[in-house]
Amino acid sequence: MDKLKRVLSGQDAEESSGMSEVMDATTLSWGTRMKGFIACFAIGVLCSILGTCLLWVPRKGLILFAVFYTLGNIASIGSTVFLMGPMKQLKRMFEPTRLIATIIMLLCLILTLCSAFWWHNKGLALIFCILQFFALAWYSISFIPFARDAVKKCASVCLS
Repeated sequence: MDKLKRVLSGQDAEESSGMSEVMDATTLSWGTRMKGFIACFAIGVLCSILGTCLLWVPRKGLILFAVFYTLGNIASIGSTVFLMGPMKQLKRMFEPTRLIATIIMLLCLILTLCSAFWWHNKGLALIFCILQFFALAWYSISFIPFARDAVKKCASVCLS
């Protein structure tokens, strides 16, 4: 059946490269993509909720919160890879309109983990988690047309 599709689309079966065979073998159906997206996003939300619950654990609570909250955000961002594919996701993340938001978001993710594991500074971990939230929110609304302009306008009206 695949050979028939290639012949009908104008592609010769002998001219197919090894890369196209790999791409054909790794494509997912729309249903599988949706299941992967939902599962990965649910894991991300559960990690974030678990991190929030672990915030109240004595001594190590803030560090556990920072780690689980960051892992939850990474899983939530990673869930969109199932919808778009990894290369399209990376291309859209680093488009000029959302480049600064992406860099700040990734930097906050890394700095949160650094402050939790290497620097052992709970205050910095909490600050970076808060910055992580705002950076991820700003990054997320960049995918909604005119949402950034609406947020800027609302903020300017509220502040003046």
